[in-house]
This record gives sequence, C-alpha cells and structure tokens, in this order.
Amino acid sequence: MFELPELVILSRQFNQTLKGRTVQSGCLGNAPHKFVWYNHSHDEFDQMTLGKTIGEARAKGRWLFTDLHPGFVLLMGEIGGKMLYHAPGEKPLSKYHLYLGFTDGSGLSAMTQMWGAYELFESGTEGERQYVKGMRPTPLDDEFTPNYLDTLIDSLIQGEKRSAKSLLTQDQLIPGLGNAIAQDILFKARLHPRHILSDLNPEQRQTLFLAITETVQAIIDQGGRYDETDLFGNPGGYTRLMDSKSAGHPCPKCGILIEKMQYLGGACYFCPSCQL
Repeated sequence: MFELPELVILSRQFNQTLKGRTVQSGCLGNAPHKFVWYNHSHDEFDQMTLGKTIGEARAKGRWLFTDLHPGFVLLMGEIGGKMLYHAPGEKPLSKYHLYLGFTDGSGLSAMTQMWGAYELFESGTEGERQYVKGMRPTPLDDEFTPNYLDTLIDSLIQGEKRSAKSLLTQDQLIPGLGNAIAQDILFKARLHPRHILSDLNPEQRQTLFLAITETVQAIIDQGGRYDETDLFGNPGGYTRLMDSKSAGHPCPKCGILIEKMQYLGGACYFCPSCQL
C-alpha cells in the first residue's frame, strides 16, 4: 500500500510531468474489482473529465488530490499497486482501474492490488469525503509538533487501552502511516509494538516523535520504499530495517535475532532486546 511518503513523491511527479496536460479520455478501468470504489459511472467519469486540464497535485495522509480544471478534484486514496505515466505511443497497463489519456498521446494508468478509491468531486466538496473530512495532522504538517503528539497521546489514554502500534496504524490517528512504516518507527523509538501508551515517559514520547518525523522524511528523501514504485516504475531506495526479510536475522543494533508476531491485523517484526 502507498503510504504518505510514496504519495508525496507521486504528487511531486504529477506536478512535474502531468500538470498542464489536457484529458482526452477518462476511464474507470477495464478490470472489475469489488474493493475499488468509484463515485461515478464509467460514462459519467469520461464526460466529466473530457477537456479538463491537470492542475496541482498534493498528498495528505493516504490520499492524493489532483485538481482537474475547471471545477473538479480527482481523489485517489487508500491505494496500493501501480500508478504509471505513459509517454506518447506507450501502452497503458493491460489491466487498470483508472486511465487518463491526454491530448498529446501520453497517459496515466493505475492498478490497485488490494483496495482503493478513485473518485471525482466538484472542487470544494472533496473535503467532505469519508476519511478525508476531519483528518488529523500528518507528520509533514506544521501542526504536527511534539506538543501535538503529547496531546494526542494524553487524549487516547483517557479511553480504551492502546499500544504503540495502535497509535501508528489504527483509525488513522496519525494519517499516512501504515503497518510497513510503523515497524521501523517502533524500532527507532525502541518500543515494542505492544508497549502501552500510558506507560510512555516524556523521553520516550520525544524519541517517538523524532522516529515518526525522521522516518517519514528519510523515505521521501530516498524516493520511497524499495518495494513500491514511482510514476515511472522506478522502485524506491529506502530499505526497511524491520520487515519479512529481517525476521530470524541479527538486529542491526544488538545482534539478537529479529522476531515476528501477528498483532493488530498484521505482522510485526521487532528486536526482543532493543524494543521494550
């Protein structure tokens, strides 16, 4: 799944490569998928995008917003798979869930492996979409400060019992993060996935804040994670410290073997010595 860093990279590439191109044809896909969501029919989408010009793209959380001038915003979110630019003369993906063909012969196609949304909104209404409306600050927003994270944690520990992994991966408490990025954040913060939020001391909270912001920025700086691709099909350069390849191998800090467990709907990889 694309997480915040990959969507930031894609938004930058949209602005460098697609901005200013005019849509000649719009298609919502040639491969039915019951977990891909649209808010218009295929014919409506084609008619509504015809002649529109690609404007500014921006990422927030796990959503990519792209202006289609005049009057619309294309919203793509909670997606994983491929999103590729095709130069004039190049064919789109054989199976896709979104295709935009441009007047110069180039195109954009997207294919979703798990689930995702490709939806078109009138400008100004995209913020009402479920999971977008009321979105909390992301690690790239100015509002995301150590004090904000403290306040968020304090509010959470007044309710149900939550863990460090829960903070990072559930209910988009910190939008844009997912299970993949969370593994490295927890390792860098020296926190076990099950570590109870209410037990975090001030120093651990500060370390966690830095682990979140620095990990997200490191992934962006390195072009995304190694197992995700950009608009041109290039894999990222960020190799995760904690993933399936690390299980059973020595911890890069202490040498103890990395362990794997299932927790909160996904696999966790952690060092039983470093992460407490």
